[in-house]
Amino acid sequence: MTSTYGREISVTTEGLPGWLQPVARGLEVVRPEQLSRFLPPETGGRQSAVLVLFGEGDRGPELLLMERAGTLRSHAGQASFPGGALDPEDGDPADGGLVRAALREAEEETGLDPSGVQVFGVLPQLYIPVSGFVVTPVLGWWHSPSEVRPVDPAETARVFMAPIAELADPAHRAMAVHPSGHRGPAFTLGTGLIWGFTAGVIDRILHHAGWERPWDTQRQLSLEPHV
Repeated sequence: MTSTYGREISVTTEGLPGWLQPVARGLEVVRPEQLSRFLPPETGGRQSAVLVLFGEGDRGPELLLMERAGTLRSHAGQASFPGGALDPEDGDPADGGLVRAALREAEEETGLDPSGVQVFGVLPQLYIPVSGFVVTPVLGWWHSPSEVRPVDPAETARVFMAPIAELADPAHRAMAVHPSGHRGPAFTLGTGLIWGFTAGVIDRILHHAGWERPWDTQRQLSLEPHV
């Protein structure tokens, strides 16, 4: 194979560190409705994938996230997993195309070296009604970390690692309330806020991996724009 994305990509749990085993075990039994109330329609929707990449740094287990540029027309300033829509070069979505899409997008957005990533699972497809994307979360273990950065500052403000311990800390958890009335889990890290689809996936991972700690679900954060 001549390209990173055209190679056969194996999905395996062999060799995972012990702390990641609960995620792998939860993946084996989780059902789509346990992850989100927004499930893909029977037809339609744009196929896409995100890379949920676990690493281990000085602060322990962590997740790779990026913050979208504040000048973008949609989802400006939001934290997200690297990812995007399926491209023709990724191939058949039913034959590894979505895994290749997640790795390709992550490299294009953050500059990471996909050869340092072990894909160990693929979550059920979820749906983002506001954009019409059918999203497949691809789970990866960053066994050989590489340098990451915002490849295109016009689209990405920063790339950062979010420690699992801080995400699970009850002091950093709340329910975000959108002007539309939608409520969903959120995480406060430093001066940033993780909410929406990304926060929903993190919330479910913490829960099904047994990493969740009791937190105040009545604590609310308004997403009303500040003027």
